[in-house]
This record gives sequence, C-alpha cells and structure tokens, in this order.
Amino acid sequence: MRPLPIVVADTTPLNYLILIGSIDLLPKLFETVLIPEAVRSELRHPGAASRVRIRATQPPAWIEIHAGSALATDDPMLSALDAGEAAAIALAHQVRADLVLMDERSGVAVATAQGLETTGTLGVLDRAARRGLIELSDAFSRLKATNFRYQPELLDALLARHARKKPEL
Repeated sequence: MRPLPIVVADTTPLNYLILIGSIDLLPKLFETVLIPEAVRSELRHPGAASRVRIRATQPPAWIEIHAGSALATDDPMLSALDAGEAAAIALAHQVRADLVLMDERSGVAVATAQGLETTGTLGVLDRAARRGLIELSDAFSRLKATNFRYQPELLDALLARHARKKPEL
C-alpha cells in the first residue's frame, strides 16, 4: 500500500493520536501532512491535554502548518463548522488533498458533500495496522483509555477483519 501524497488533518485525529502515542504513524502513512493554523491553535488551547499542547507548540518537522487558509466565509456549509474543521476543508480544497483526517460527523458530512475523501482516527489506525506498523488491539486499548467516543461494534469489526488478514506492504 503506497502512502497517499497529501493529507490535511483536523484537530481531533491529531489530538487522539498524540494521546495514545501514535502520532508518528502519520509520516509513515502519508507523504505530506498539512494542518491549518486554526487546527494548531485548537491543539494549543488551554483545555487540551498538556502533552497535546506541548506537541502542538513544537510540532515535528513532517507537519506543515499553513497560516491563513483561504476560507470561503460565504459558504454556509463551512460557516456551520468550528474553525479547525472549516479551515481543514478549505485547505484540502486549496491544495487538492488526497484525504482529510477528521472525526466529527458534521465536518465529515460537509467534506464528503464537497467531494473530499475523509477518514478519522480509527481509519488511520486501521491503515497503520494493515501496513503492519501497529498492533490494532493495543492501539484500541490505548484509545479506549481516553475520552474518544466510538461504537464498540465498529472496533470489534475492525479487529475481526485484521485477525483474518496479513499486513499489506
């Protein structure tokens, strides 16, 4: 499985990947990881976990931060989203991203309606497990220890699928 060239990340997947110690999967899965400044600001918010704030203050070199992504303020779909989601979608359009990392249903619905491909935290972990980079059950155990909201049936289905398959290279 070849890495996708360009992905734009929203706040939530980055937050949870940092919390479970799996943020360094991103450069192994994607050639270019972009985030808008609005996402970095959300990650640095005083309400964020301290390790998330620290990582956002000193992001790794493989994350490209884009200041002032062109945001169409007259787009009612984007104006209904939070700043990070709207900026991520706008940036994805601007750079013609191959994928948007986003968990929030409203943001995913808008991105999909606008023709963008999306995946969330679980999709990133699934992709990493298919490449043999992580043990999915271990990653899910760490994720369950956070406040991540998920459907248990989805986790069970992903674990069952991985139990039947060999890693893709």
